[in-house]
This record gives sequence, C-alpha cells and structure tokens, in this order.
Amino acid sequence: MSEPYQERVILERKELAEKTNKLVAFLFGVTFNSLDAMEQARLLKQYACMQFYLGILDERIAAF
Repeated sequence: MSEPYQERVILERKELAEKTNKLVAFLFGVTFNSLDAMEQARLLKQYACMQFYLGILDERIAAF
C-alpha cells in the first residue's frame, strides 16, 4: 500500500505530464509561430523545465 505522500507524487506527475502534453501541442500549433521570438524562447525554456521536473518525479516514483 502506498503512503499518502507517494500518492500525491504520482498525482503530481500525472498532472504535470498532462500540462506538458498540452504545451507540446501548443508548441507545434499555428499560434506558437505567430509569437515573437522572445516569447517562443520562454515557452521552450518552460517546456525544458517541465521535462526536467517530470524526470525528477519519475526518479522519486521509481525509488518507492
């Protein structure tokens, strides 16, 4: 049986993955291309951070 904090980490990972997938869809959409270069760069940095965060959560879950 999982501890409550473990369940929270799993839920956090699921929610972050959903948000990351939505961001990826946006990055490949028409609107992204209409943004100025600085905003595009910020969104790409955001995506990189989200991927890094997902990796950390994956490591924590694997350690359970």
